[in-house]
Amino acid sequence: MKPLHMLKYITSLFAILICSGSFAQNTETLTANDTLPTMQTFPLRVGIDLSKPIRMALENDYQGFEIAADFRLTEKFYIATEFGNEKKTVDETQLNFTTEGSFVKLGFDFNAYENWFGMQNAIIVGMRYGYSTHKQTLNSYKIYQTNQHTEGESILTQEPGTEFSSLNGHWIEVIAGIKVETFDNVYMGFTVRLNRLLTTKEPGNFQNLFIPGFNKVTTDNNVGAGFNYTISYSIPIYKKAKRKKAKKDEE
Repeated sequence: MKPLHMLKYITSLFAILICSGSFAQNTETLTANDTLPTMQTFPLRVGIDLSKPIRMALENDYQGFEIAADFRLTEKFYIATEFGNEKKTVDETQLNFTTEGSFVKLGFDFNAYENWFGMQNAIIVGMRYGYSTHKQTLNSYKIYQTNQHTEGESILTQEPGTEFSSLNGHWIEVIAGIKVETFDNVYMGFTVRLNRLLTTKEPGNFQNLFIPGFNKVTTDNNVGAGFNYTISYSIPIYKKAKRKKAKKDEE
């Protein structure tokens, strides 16, 4: 038992020494750097939305991809964008149709997280303006039915397989989420989004029930929700000299 106790004691002592040494080294580094200008990195992060391929694996009637990017403008603000393509078949009681098209979102992120110098993790709040251009193909429908998605008891006169092109949608998004560096220059991120549809160009006699980039559209409400789960790579674009906060406080 004594050798075992001794081994535990040595291991614990070794761990304490490592932690103490690291703390002392960081303190010395910070003290030295507080008196000198340091370089702040302004990177471009580019990645993909992993929720789209996951959704494709779980839903037979869905296809899609999304590329996400952001670029650091200031200490806290980033310009951000997402763009991609989606194809979704909607099967309602009276209607079955397929929506396919592209979308782009452009806006900004504000980083509410106070990083240590050199880190770029983020707690994000932001906004986006979204636009889609898409088409719909009418696969099948039932006639002589009062359909909440049609105008009154109008009969759809188009033949199954009719394609409606040049459709679009405009909306805004409020987002919140996080981004964390998991490996060198590799970030994992997650955001939730509250969408508000502004305007949309629809086919005759029925609504857009799905808009690429926006998600599902309900009959009596123009508000929707969504999320994305991203993996991205950070590419340093340029660096800018900056003094650390401790130095500024002293001055």
